[in-house]
Amino acid sequence: MIIKNGKIFLDEPGTFETLDIRVEDGKIVEIGENLHGEDIVDAEGCFVTPGIVEAHSHIGLYEEGIMWEGDDICENEPVTPEMRAIDALFPGDVAFAEALTGGVTTMCTGFGSGGVVAGTAVIVENTGSMVVDDMVLVADAGMKCAFGENPRDFGRKGKQPNTRASVAFMLRECLQKAVDYKAEKAEAEKKGEHFNIDLGMEAMVKVIDGEMPIKAHCHRSDDICTVIRICKEFNVKATLDHCTDGHLIAEHIAKSGYPAIVGPSYGSKSKYELRNKSFDTAAVLVKAGVKVAITTDHNVLPQESLNWQAAMCMRNGLSEADAIRCITCNPADILGIADRKGRLKEGLDADIVIWDKHPLDLQAKPETVYLRGRKVYEK
Repeated sequence: MIIKNGKIFLDEPGTFETLDIRVEDGKIVEIGENLHGEDIVDAEGCFVTPGIVEAHSHIGLYEEGIMWEGDDICENEPVTPEMRAIDALFPGDVAFAEALTGGVTTMCTGFGSGGVVAGTAVIVENTGSMVVDDMVLVADAGMKCAFGENPRDFGRKGKQPNTRASVAFMLRECLQKAVDYKAEKAEAEKKGEHFNIDLGMEAMVKVIDGEMPIKAHCHRSDDICTVIRICKEFNVKATLDHCTDGHLIAEHIAKSGYPAIVGPSYGSKSKYELRNKSFDTAAVLVKAGVKVAITTDHNVLPQESLNWQAAMCMRNGLSEADAIRCITCNPADILGIADRKGRLKEGLDADIVIWDKHPLDLQAKPETVYLRGRKVYEK
């Protein structure tokens, strides 16, 4: 297949250029001018981007249109690192099909922010399959942890945590247990002794070994700083999810080296932590040198609205190129899948969206969406 004459987005230098794309066996194999071959797709007058990538979602775990029956995002205990989102994801959630109407081909989805340590997130491709295993790109992509108001709700149930200090302690304790568990397991193996496997600690060892980051729900500036402090103490990777007050401490975040997954920035300031919510945040953080992705936090906002959110951030100071990067290559980089997703580049998966208008035009709609070269949506 050759997609011809479209204005394709190249993240470097961050411009749209009229070029052709050759796709073979689900991969982009060539990008250039005047490419020839069979199976031509004429994209003249259209804009072409990589498939949109969502870095923070609850799609398939908090299903559209139903109540408790489709709510699998929070356990009733504050520390459950043994939980895996892959075991709760429902591919039949109608939100997956709706996401394709916004060009969203890849999502990192997982548990909510009710607990301090909730379990691992999963990265999935929007394949249309009813078999979860056919969708999975990365089975254990990050350990969901939460700070601030939400996990403190356990205090109203007569459980720990009740305070921010308690939230911090419980995460530290979980991380320290993982350090000790790893050492004890290594010692037992060295001596040839039986060792009882703890599934939660096995997951946390992946965190302390740097195999997956902590996905930290944090809105308020002090919570963001606590995430950074604890993760630096244990030398673990982290993403700052929501990062609502990020524009107030942008230099501190930049110095930490941790990326920010900003949003959802649209809607009411429904709780105290959100009083500084602004579409300015992404631009301020990018200017400070932070790697930024934009999130809908589906189903807080519809999964298909990622390009709308990026457009609103551009309206508030984000450049056109960075707005598109924040929903394509940046989330792919942050999620560790840039070797396959997020760019129109030779050797990467042919996840391609052909738009009828500029993708940051609020009137824009995908004409066609391809996932690994297979048409998964057509207007």
